[in-house]
Amino acid sequence: MKITALKPILCHAYRTNWVFVKVLTDEGLHGVGEATLEYRERTVAEAVRELERTFVGRDPHHIEALWHEGYRSTYFRGGPVFMSALSAVEMALWDIKGKALGVPVHQLLGGMVRDSVPCYANGWFAPAKTPGEFAEKAKAAVAAGFAGLKWDPFGSAYLDIAKADLCLALENIAAVKAAVGDKVDLLIEGHGRFNVATAVRITRELERFDILWFEEPVPPDNLDALLEVKQRSRVPIAAGERLYSRWEASTFLEKKCADFIQPDVSHCGGIGELRKIAAMAEARNVAICPHNPSGPVANAATLQIAACTPNFFIHETMAVDVPWRAEICNEQVRFAQGRMFIPDAPGLGIEINEDAIARHTYEPRELRHYTGQLTDIRPAEATDYFQRVKK
Repeated sequence: MKITALKPILCHAYRTNWVFVKVLTDEGLHGVGEATLEYRERTVAEAVRELERTFVGRDPHHIEALWHEGYRSTYFRGGPVFMSALSAVEMALWDIKGKALGVPVHQLLGGMVRDSVPCYANGWFAPAKTPGEFAEKAKAAVAAGFAGLKWDPFGSAYLDIAKADLCLALENIAAVKAAVGDKVDLLIEGHGRFNVATAVRITRELERFDILWFEEPVPPDNLDALLEVKQRSRVPIAAGERLYSRWEASTFLEKKCADFIQPDVSHCGGIGELRKIAAMAEARNVAICPHNPSGPVANAATLQIAACTPNFFIHETMAVDVPWRAEICNEQVRFAQGRMFIPDAPGLGIEINEDAIARHTYEPRELRHYTGQLTDIRPAEATDYFQRVKK
């Protein structure tokens, strides 16, 4: 079997554009991956095309060799664009191998340690703006089965935060806490917003809410700043979604700058690379909680990793998505009592529908994180994309 083409496919997804990749072979078998890199989707698609020179004509089963050749063949290595492209191609190679052998990817990685994984909800809050609206949305998310809720309550703040804006953010958290009670985990997202002094100030305010973690309190560029926040904080710190290889993750873990590490399978190098990062974290007794706010193929790949990774702690799950998610793929994910169940179909267990994707062509989007528009993350007609089952 030989690889004949790498095909990037873009699909509009309201807040961003999903970037899927098909790896085609001369035997008709193909694999799918995902390289969704928000606001740089066309750039990463071009990076996928450039990788063709390395991959075409090669045996797709040689995943480790192909990954290393693809990595070393790019002189300016690393970074979000190249590593996202390589991640998607690597994902698709695992999909091909699983399909060829008739087994799910997790069987190729050592087999299951669990058949389901606990989830927390992201995106549950759209389009709330006031503390009362967040509280109502939180009640609906918990009623839908989620036992953890993550959100960024900090509006348009960046580096510093005005006292009035901090008070509003804390009112928001207090309203959600009152609405859902003590049995629901609250995860507070920072999106790399604050300087050290402001982040530390916020961690002290967050103590009263018994949160599961404060995520990305400072910009990701300086791990020493993150370490300082962690050392001065009495709430757990999570970070790592903007780590782009095992080498960056190794430094992160050596510095002990967060309590949870969050690499993204679409950006850190793919399934094999995330597993290597997880092994390094396991050796240090650090839980891995992958960043996973993207599309259906990334979710499928992350679930395969969850199945076979002992220190996988919790799965990030978008509570709802665009209604055409069900049109553009054959996703079959079951959800019950706050847990997603691992699919057991061969490969990643998912296929994309190019004809349906063609009805949702690329539309440029801008970053909303520091504009006060962050809750505009889903359209009004957003809906479930998974099957609710009784267990």
